[in-house]
Amino acid sequence: MKRLKRWSYLLLLAGMGIVYLSVGDGWQVYARTFQRAEDVWHEIRDGKQALQANSPQTVSGPGTADGGTGGADEGQDVQGQEVSGGNPVEGGNDGGAQTENRFGDGSEPVYMTVEDDYFSDAVFIGDSRTMGLYEYGALEEITTFYASKGLTVYKMFDSPIVEENGQKLTVEEALQQNQFKKIYLMIGINEMGTGTVETFTEAYKEAAAHLLELQPDAILYVQGIMKVTTERSQKGDYITNEGIAARNEALAGLADNKRIFYLDVNDLICDETGGMEPSYTFDGVHLKAQYIDIWKDFLKSHAIDLDH
Repeated sequence: MKRLKRWSYLLLLAGMGIVYLSVGDGWQVYARTFQRAEDVWHEIRDGKQALQANSPQTVSGPGTADGGTGGADEGQDVQGQEVSGGNPVEGGNDGGAQTENRFGDGSEPVYMTVEDDYFSDAVFIGDSRTMGLYEYGALEEITTFYASKGLTVYKMFDSPIVEENGQKLTVEEALQQNQFKKIYLMIGINEMGTGTVETFTEAYKEAAAHLLELQPDAILYVQGIMKVTTERSQKGDYITNEGIAARNEALAGLADNKRIFYLDVNDLICDETGGMEPSYTFDGVHLKAQYIDIWKDFLKSHAIDLDH
């Protein structure tokens, strides 16, 4: 009987604790512990994958790392569409090695300056920052955009953000139906509060491989994540310029200068403190309309000649 009373007392205390955490505290006291446990799991997984790094792999699907929105774009997807007027080119798979060798030899890239029509067979994929390029870069009649507010590398292929023939398609479905010669990818600000640099980079690497698998005649321009203003970086949350710089360093390492090229516009939009120039932004994160051309002109002066 005493043992039964003791166990009843312990069960009563446990029940009261669960009620308190669920109703009053919302389990927030353990949120950091749960997040750390998730990060440790990712680190263990990455360690296992590193052991297989020297073995040939074929990525057959989108990035599988866990993640979500919760970054600078906060809110629902508001736009993502294939813009009419673009001219996706017809293409086929010429074979892995032959396709790769067509685009470069892995040495330092030689860039040329181009006009807007260079983007006629390109697709821009990204979040709200890429939407700004669509809205204010005067490219809406020339090129194709698959962009949406809040898009992340973890959900990039699964989000139905492309409007085509009255239908909503995922980026995966749209890329299966249309072929391009250039892919411009700008993504990463919304992922700052999720996982680690290593887990983000692994998900990005898988996504890049899948993009090239879906687009065998294309090269991929990996764009470094734009920094935020120094004031925004010092706000005290997960979006910091130090974190952005660490992820950009990892993204630069993905470039092979054969089919993947790394571009970083930060030197042109940042001030002496290393953050985005405050006068260039209205919220510390996104470029104002009149400064979008800095980004666009940078891309135009860093183009790869696919004909040679």
